[in-house]
Amino acid sequence: MPLIDLTAPGIDGLKPYQFGKSIEKLQHESGITDAIKLASNENPFGPSPKALAATVAKLGEISFYPDGSGCALRTALGEYHGLDADFITIGNGSNEILELVARLFLMPGTQAMFPQHAFAVYPIVTQAAGAEALVVPVGRETYRVELDSMVSALSDQVRVLFLANPNNPTGTWLTATELYGFISRIPPRVIIVLDEAYFEYVEKEGYESAIRWIADFPNLLVTRTFSKIYGLAGFRIGYSVSQPELAELLNRVRQPFNTNMPAQVAALAALDDDTHVQQSREKNLAGMQQLESVFNDMGLSWIPSAGNFICVNFNREAMPIYDTLLREGVIVRPVASYDLPDCLRVTIGSESENKRFAGALKKAMQAIF
Repeated sequence: MPLIDLTAPGIDGLKPYQFGKSIEKLQHESGITDAIKLASNENPFGPSPKALAATVAKLGEISFYPDGSGCALRTALGEYHGLDADFITIGNGSNEILELVARLFLMPGTQAMFPQHAFAVYPIVTQAAGAEALVVPVGRETYRVELDSMVSALSDQVRVLFLANPNNPTGTWLTATELYGFISRIPPRVIIVLDEAYFEYVEKEGYESAIRWIADFPNLLVTRTFSKIYGLAGFRIGYSVSQPELAELLNRVRQPFNTNMPAQVAALAALDDDTHVQQSREKNLAGMQQLESVFNDMGLSWIPSAGNFICVNFNREAMPIYDTLLREGVIVRPVASYDLPDCLRVTIGSESENKRFAGALKKAMQAIF
């Protein structure tokens, strides 16, 4: 008997998450020794010096288990958001929180709803739980989530609603007025997961975090990560904010010691470095304008983004351009798996990295068009 026949419902046909190509893999395949990676929405300026120093100071204690409750970090995060620590759940990246929600509320016969072009982890955790994905189309030209369509598409089987603000990979965003009105229309039986992985990068009028509405909605859970603007992607640490009843349920299925000691310490120190966050945000905005100018000069369209990445549209299959960029030692992210075959997602890099990407893109365009 094939082993797949012994697996839980949903595993048959499940495709693993498609990782962006790493620098190491490109070097191994091509021999290129000076590759740059603008593919995974990492902070090109690295983590806070405070986070690095705190990590180094703690390395002598790694023979001990970490604090399984993450007490110090949860307390600090609660204070940061004006809440008690009981509202905070820490995870091995915010991805783990998404999986915990799926394990709690999804099963065969239920559905998870999310918009088209949504983060790839939403369908993965949905299918792994044996549930059905209910995908709602977005605006054809704006790529924005159509909230009325999502409300209309709600069925009695929907138990979880995943929504990222800003969205990855498109970078589109919703205003506070739009989002609050939408949440108010969702029945309490549906767990609303608001993914704010890129919150700290946003500088758009009318945008606000949904965390301030936690007290209004017992079914609302907001996820955040230290992987993006805080520059701690390699440590895999994130968290969620929800009412304590929901947080307590998450803790029932959360693995013991799910976040490691250096990650907790680094996150705690990074949270206390507003200067690093502000500088990263300012450099990201300058880099975004730099790339928008490049695309404009080349006659390319792009999706306006509130994150630290931008989707450029070639109005034709983008993979040949991606492959040509690889030969120039520049790694970006193909997004055909997100139903965007004509686009490439480009992480905002440093000024020099953006210039190198621009030069490589011009070569690719000349070679292909």
